Amino acid sequence: MSKHLKRLAAPRSLSIKRKIAKWTIKPSPGPHPADRCIPLGIIVRDMLSLCDNRKEAKKIIGSGEILVDGKPRKDLKFPCGLMDVISIPKLDKSYRILFDKKGRLILVPIEGDEENWKLCLIKNKTTLKGNRRQLNLHDGRNIIVEEDKFKTGDTIKLSFRDNKIIDVYPMEKGTTALITGGSHIGEVAKIESIEIRRSFQPNMVTLMREDKKFSTIKDYVFPIGRDAPAITLPEVKAV
Repeated sequence: MSKHLKRLAAPRSLSIKRKIAKWTIKPSPGPHPADRCIPLGIIVRDMLSLCDNRKEAKKIIGSGEILVDGKPRKDLKFPCGLMDVISIPKLDKSYRILFDKKGRLILVPIEGDEENWKLCLIKNKTTLKGNRRQLNLHDGRNIIVEEDKFKTGDTIKLSFRDNKIIDVYPMEKGTTALITGGSHIGEVAKIESIEIRRSFQPNMVTLMREDKKFSTIKDYVFPIGRDAPAITLPEVKAV
């Protein structure tokens, strides 16, 4: 496997200029897939413009000045993905990584208490000894809970300070959700109904957005709130 990545071959989710140089930073193996993450070096150098080149980015990151989900990360190639919170204490700035409507990962500025937690989608559940449940989350985390009150597809609001669950947003009718794949990627809509298919075909979710109804597979639906989104969303720019 190559340790390098050409800009022209980089995933479409990366918001980088393709023709100014031949190479870009390749993400290390980590909590997010390579085609759905941004290396920390690209965030510091290309997206936030905190430095001019890779050497300077490596120095900034190596000094522990950049926090990802409340922890200092010193790897230039550390993969940052959907819902991760990037914080720079010295500048008093924080950002959440979300998808835009073109399927690109972008940084959305956040303020206040929002920088102290993130939303995590429950991808799977595992039963442990003592009849305890382990929640397997979309960002590679595993959380052990005593009560089996969570379902696959639900989203939990997780605190960075004590790693505790603050709230839960269920995958059910009326919940506000973010679409993370397909032709409606980056859109926010309310769940109207969920169709469970007893076959090899994926389960389908019908959603409503501004009096427009559409359907997508359940794997692309990420609950982010009840009546309204619990997170700050990207600003809508006028064309």
